[in-house]
Amino acid sequence: MNRPIIAILYDFDKTLSTTDMQNYSFIPNLGMTPEEFWNETVIFSNKYQVDKILAYMYCMVKFSKEKGIKLTKKYLRECGKKIKFFPGVSTWFKRINDFAMEKGVVVEHYLVSSGTKEIVEGCSIYDEFKQVYGCEYLYDENGEACWPKMAINFTQKTQFFFRVAKGAIIATDDVGVNVKTFGLRVPYRNIIYVGDGMTDIPSMTLVKKNGGHSIAVHPKDDKNIVKQIYQDDRCDFLVEADYTANSEMDKVVKMLIELISLTEKLERKEKVLANK
Repeated sequence: MNRPIIAILYDFDKTLSTTDMQNYSFIPNLGMTPEEFWNETVIFSNKYQVDKILAYMYCMVKFSKEKGIKLTKKYLRECGKKIKFFPGVSTWFKRINDFAMEKGVVVEHYLVSSGTKEIVEGCSIYDEFKQVYGCEYLYDENGEACWPKMAINFTQKTQFFFRVAKGAIIATDDVGVNVKTFGLRVPYRNIIYVGDGMTDIPSMTLVKKNGGHSIAVHPKDDKNIVKQIYQDDRCDFLVEADYTANSEMDKVVKMLIELISLTEKLERKEKVLANK
């Protein structure tokens, strides 16, 4: 019998990584501070009424050209090599996978980020994900970024909840995600969403309202960013972004895996008894 699937969807910036992915290498290579770069994207967004995600993607291209940096896929991947993660992230995926197998279920990890996918492709944990959804560039004949291929803002993140549930995980598969189905590859109740802030609220709320589980993480000794999210009942759990063994995050996710595993076993038992 096939094992039930649990899907964990993660944000990236300040959820798994300690800050925005562009802050580690890409922005310093421009000779700018993170504050200077992000302030420029806000100014551009407000001046021309451009979506904030498209604004930062445009500014990445614009400032790279001004500095004589060729914004190629290879260059962006190089910018992912210095990303730093919260404690325990590097060993998290194997530990969770092994625990799930002990409980008779399979865990699939998905990344849903408004950050730059090509940068994620260069980081040390990229291969841990079944699918990575992020903003991407289209490249010209010289291999340089020239146009947004994919842009994901905070409301567009919600589509991936349905994609994962239905198994239509290719981001351009509009037919698969919209077709009516009579059974989900991953039941809504088997989906866990992990995020860190205001841009994750739509996804957290959607997952929670459909019977899944939402976790808001925060840096050590700093709950202020996400405390209101929990108080407003947008998420189920509020924990420190510490992914080490026996941390609160580790305990909460393992508890949810046990809950989902037991629910699946009970449902399968009911079906067997009903068919006798």
